[in-house]
Amino acid sequence: MCSIQSSFLPLIDLFSLSTNSLPKLKNDPAFLRLPLPKAYNHHSSLRAVLSIEEVPPNALRRKSDPQWRGGFSLGVDLGLSRTGLAISKGFSVRPLMVLELRGQKLELRLLEIAENEEVDEFIIGIPKSWDGKETPQSNKVRSVAGRLAVRAAERGWRVYLQDEHGTSTEATYRMINMGLSKGARQKSIDVYAAVMVLERYFQTSGEGTELVLPKQFNLQDKLLKGPPKDIDFYPE
Repeated sequence: MCSIQSSFLPLIDLFSLSTNSLPKLKNDPAFLRLPLPKAYNHHSSLRAVLSIEEVPPNALRRKSDPQWRGGFSLGVDLGLSRTGLAISKGFSVRPLMVLELRGQKLELRLLEIAENEEVDEFIIGIPKSWDGKETPQSNKVRSVAGRLAVRAAERGWRVYLQDEHGTSTEATYRMINMGLSKGARQKSIDVYAAVMVLERYFQTSGEGTELVLPKQFNLQDKLLKGPPKDIDFYPE
């Protein structure tokens, strides 16, 4: 019975030959001249996803460095037809306005407000149930947040999601304690819900927030770099 291994010896010997012993090709065709392997740069698909530690929210920055200055926050309570906004310049939070816009018009208006108010991050409330699970409305919020994150990243601005469970109830109690009438409460529920979202964000120092990260690596680079420094906060 012949040995099977012996039939493979010529093939093994062929591959064991040194490349220096192989005959040199003259005028070799172009398809034989293979390019050398190139090292992947940071735009490779193997690049690691940014973490929230690399792009921390302002509240977390203030906690780690009390002397840190700059960076205003816009709280956003997204509704089916109305969007409430609140703003924080420092640690104080105040109601800002209600927008009755949807789709691209809403996103562009949010960017315009952020520019006017010198905001560099959006804190968007995401609906969750009492046990922390997301609701059908959560997917809609994620869609808006994802589109806004792409536009915001062009400016170095960040978008985060904050659990908003119970904020509407908290907003109602807040307005009752303020003495607002039922009619006034109905008109202001969205904006005060945004206040609650932003207050919860600061009370937890931004811990538990979720960074909405664009897939494009060039936009992630802009997030790492951040927005241009404001000379009011960083004088030359």
